[in-house]
Amino acid sequence: MSASPDYLARYDRMCDAASAQVIAAYSTSFSLAARLLAPAERRDIRNLYAMVRVADEIVDGTAAAAGADPAPLLDAYERSVLGAPRTRFHTDPVLHAYAATARRCGFDPDHVRAFFASMRRDVTQTRYTDSEFTEYVYGSAEVIGLMCLSVFLAGREVGAAERARMEAGARSLGSAFQKINFLRDFGQDRDELGRSYFPEVSERMLDDATKDDLVATIRAELDHARAAFPLLPRSARAGVAAAEALFHELTDMVDATAAADLAAARISVPAHRKAAITARAAARQLRRPTSGKGPRP
Repeated sequence: MSASPDYLARYDRMCDAASAQVIAAYSTSFSLAARLLAPAERRDIRNLYAMVRVADEIVDGTAAAAGADPAPLLDAYERSVLGAPRTRFHTDPVLHAYAATARRCGFDPDHVRAFFASMRRDVTQTRYTDSEFTEYVYGSAEVIGLMCLSVFLAGREVGAAERARMEAGARSLGSAFQKINFLRDFGQDRDELGRSYFPEVSERMLDDATKDDLVATIRAELDHARAAFPLLPRSARAGVAAAEALFHELTDMVDATAAADLAAARISVPAHRKAAITARAAARQLRRPTSGKGPRP
């Protein structure tokens, strides 16, 4: 007995909706920014985020709280994620939704492997050298930016030079987002998870001079990423600009907070300010003229 195609389409919609619930539950900032994307891009960004979030939960304490060993769970999840695009049906809604997005957008398996390599460090590693930190940020954040770019450019023709500029911008944006999260979550990472990511932080203590240097690096990366925004498809610009604006605001808040206070409490952008910042960022992008270059459908 063959199933009606409508059954599969209904299941696809349910899985996409499940992934949307994941991003809504875990990140109001990304959830707000994603709403400004075109529908197909919004769906695929949510599906990517949901897979990444599940991996984060494996290594960030949830699996351990359930009495499970995160290492074999992470290995099994990586195998499932890498193999998922080859199968049209999955009983796991998040994996099913991710697989459809990976097929549509042509995710590079090496980016997926790099992501899981960084997640694997979180299982056992608590301190980082300069080179280890660079590798970690690439796998945990920069490749996510590259996969987001694959979503935005799916089905579009892009020149090699323009793609290289957009890829550099995507990596800078991912790196900046990760580093500001590390600063914002410094106390929680140190006290609850026993981690200290920044090589510059001596004896797991954050001082004002080190914080200021890190903020300057983050600002430079945000500036570099913004320079590539005009090359993105118009359907993606408002959402990406909104995400950058929200993290720019968070960077300002971190910059204005003493290192000792930052390590003692987690700061966040209030909900009403998030809405206003998102709206302003979207309006600025909508007013910008098209450059005449960039991706073509």
